[in-house]
Amino acid sequence: MKLISWNVNGIRSIHRKGALTPVLEKMKPDIVCLQETKAERYQSEVDLPDYEEYWNSSTTRKGYAGTAIFTKEKPLSISLGFPEKILKKYKLADGYGDPNAEGRVITAEHKDFFAVNVYTPNSKPDLSRRTLRHKHWDPAFLAYFFAAI
Repeated sequence: MKLISWNVNGIRSIHRKGALTPVLEKMKPDIVCLQETKAERYQSEVDLPDYEEYWNSSTTRKGYAGTAIFTKEKPLSISLGFPEKILKKYKLADGYGDPNAEGRVITAEHKDFFAVNVYTPNSKPDLSRRTLRHKHWDPAFLAYFFAAI
């Protein structure tokens, strides 16, 4: 099993530059986890016929954040974001909005494992999102991760 995780900083941009397909052809991954896709599925011209595609795009800001999983084997299930129970417990919303609505987590459940693809919010240069990151997001993600395994 070969898995690639890649922060693409815009899937449309790397596709236009011809950077995605050669990597996949050379590495032949079974699963590809992309972060910071900055697009919805219909906006992407990427065509990977050997893969099932699953997207979690930002619903609050178009062209922002987002994650996607491409997998050769269809997963048993796909989940987008954190479950409501974790959202309530860890109070993820901040002055920038709800990071769960930014398409930051997508999970594929396979027979023997979970592929959890996450694009964690950064603290921002002025550290305005530091509290969210350290006091809310990180504990929420750990709770989600350990609940999944």
